[in-house]
Amino acid sequence: MPKTIKAAILRETGKPLTVEAIEIDEPGPREVRIRTRACGVCHSDLHMADGKYPWKYPTVLGHEAAGIVDAVGEQVTYVKPGDTVITCLSAFCGECEYCLSGKMSLCENPMLMRAPGQPTRLRQGGAEIHQFAHLSAFAEMMLVHEHALVKVRPDVPMDRAALIGCGVTTGVGAVQNTARIEAGSTVAVIGCGGVGLSAINGAAIAGASRVIAIDLSATKLNLAKQFGATDVVNPADGDSVKQVRNLVGGGGVHYAFEAIGLKQTAEDAFRMIRPGGTATIIGMIPVGTKIELHGPEFLREKKIQGSTMGSNRFRTDMPRYIDFYMQGRLKLDELVSAHIGLGDINEAFEEMKKGEIARSVIMFD
Repeated sequence: MPKTIKAAILRETGKPLTVEAIEIDEPGPREVRIRTRACGVCHSDLHMADGKYPWKYPTVLGHEAAGIVDAVGEQVTYVKPGDTVITCLSAFCGECEYCLSGKMSLCENPMLMRAPGQPTRLRQGGAEIHQFAHLSAFAEMMLVHEHALVKVRPDVPMDRAALIGCGVTTGVGAVQNTARIEAGSTVAVIGCGGVGLSAINGAAIAGASRVIAIDLSATKLNLAKQFGATDVVNPADGDSVKQVRNLVGGGGVHYAFEAIGLKQTAEDAFRMIRPGGTATIIGMIPVGTKIELHGPEFLREKKIQGSTMGSNRFRTDMPRYIDFYMQGRLKLDELVSAHIGLGDINEAFEEMKKGEIARSVIMFD
């Protein structure tokens, strides 16, 4: 029988989410039902709520989560009830060309969803509630394909584990998996929210000789120093590209990472790199936005690329990140700006828009 749970529902873009009772189905074959314990409030959720990226409505947002397995369906052998898990929106099928070539974060196989004609995983009074990113974590429970989660050690705090589910993996992975920076290289990170701070942390762990943090918020720049930034740049003090170039002798950095999702900052990331350097765009640039680059720059072997969820292989990456945290190398405690309840989700979005916090984390009893 389906269970009744509370969830934060987005019914229309630009409108507040409402906490309502919905039904979540029993696990089907290869499905796992999870009791959500913690869920980070991510900019990706805000982009969906604001309509910058289209989705189906009504929907339950949320994707950066950790919890405890409640029940499993047939054919599930990877986890059992009681296991501690982290979810990941870049679920994988394990069979397509992307998965078989080690690019699991790019998998788009529809097998991860229920087949047409089957009852939906989430509903309300018989009407479908659309699932966001295979997860829908702004809810007391999630029902997901077994390939959308990873089993982790049970002694990690749930609020810290949840952050690994998206922001940390996206930031650290962009540095270590997508760009694959070398020890001793110079790095610039534009934007010091949760993802940007994680990119800074990932660069420090990887052995970068200089890690330059760029943000308009003095509070975030101070926080960036705790995550491994050797230098900070505030664009309010002048052209950020010139400031970065001056810090490294005028030639530019080896690697730049954009973690905001704006046209200007994406172009700045490319301008900050030296000949032979690489700019990686992590931020979700709004649909329809075009960036402009000067053609002659490419003759100097400068590169620009995107990164999806840190090019992760999350079932191996996330347990390693937890080990880094337990060793004191990965900063998770400092990422948590506030613990909130599910009913505080709209206020959390407003705080995020102000640009002064790293992460609010929803805690479930």
